[in-house]
Amino acid sequence: MKRTALCGLFVVVVAACSGPDSAATTTSTLGGAGFPTTVEADNGSVTIDQRPVAIISLSSTATEMLFAIGAGPQVMAVDDQSNYPTEAPVTDLSGFTPNLEAILSYEPDLVVITFDPGELIAGLETAGVPVLSYTAAFTIDDVYRQMEALGAATGNSEIAQQANETIEADLAEIVENSAGVGDDVTYYHEIDALLYTVTSSTFFGEIYGLFGMDNVADPADEDGSFFGYPQLSEEYVVASDPNIIYLANVLYGESAETVATRPGWDVMTSVKNGDIVELDSDVASRWGPRIVEFAQSIADGLEEYQRG
Repeated sequence: MKRTALCGLFVVVVAACSGPDSAATTTSTLGGAGFPTTVEADNGSVTIDQRPVAIISLSSTATEMLFAIGAGPQVMAVDDQSNYPTEAPVTDLSGFTPNLEAILSYEPDLVVITFDPGELIAGLETAGVPVLSYTAAFTIDDVYRQMEALGAATGNSEIAQQANETIEADLAEIVENSAGVGDDVTYYHEIDALLYTVTSSTFFGEIYGLFGMDNVADPADEDGSFFGYPQLSEEYVVASDPNIIYLANVLYGESAETVATRPGWDVMTSVKNGDIVELDSDVASRWGPRIVEFAQSIADGLEEYQRG
């Protein structure tokens, strides 16, 4: 995921906070193989007349979801940030600065997006192309609902349900294997070198919370004015002295080594003890099926911390 995709996460989060509930449910009417079907998305009720066979995904998270629910063969093009899975048909289409004419040139029968900069949804609707918009998840349940909705929209409801059950079971197993390990353990999750982070009120913070961990950033956004994504100062982070630092910006040059050389950070317990976890930057910024990998990385960091 490129730098623009990381910055786009903030755009998506803010848009989600000011828009409709990100939870998505589906209803369908009898006809054909489950079609036509009406799917609830952030942009309202969307009716899809036939099972789509030419899907465009302008969201790296949606791309991962579509492939996880068995809709991969129906996906004809994805945006330039959709680098997973490897078989995803990557193009130069942009999800953050979308070109309507370029999108329509593929003749899609369904478009899935995370962000509308202005007239994208209206333009697609005018062209008669159904579009589903799903902004960043607020909770783990939002992940399940979005995958369920995409399953209904693509004619893959059964596989979507199975995928959700697998994710839920895998998360439960990881948490169970780490039962009690995270109690009273403090952490700092770094999004970028400008010290943007997440609080417990966010989707990613909820996953940390499954392990009973305490987020040092929570006091920085008690009133929610930063939507759970505050920017901290170096003094704040150092004074908080988290037990573990999780880096979500490794792709952009940050590492345990660079953190250790930051002026004044050498006094922190986590730096002195080497309790700095380098996360996969894509996994740590997407709310799709790979949240299981994210949770495992948290658990691995806890295990290393407890080993001393």
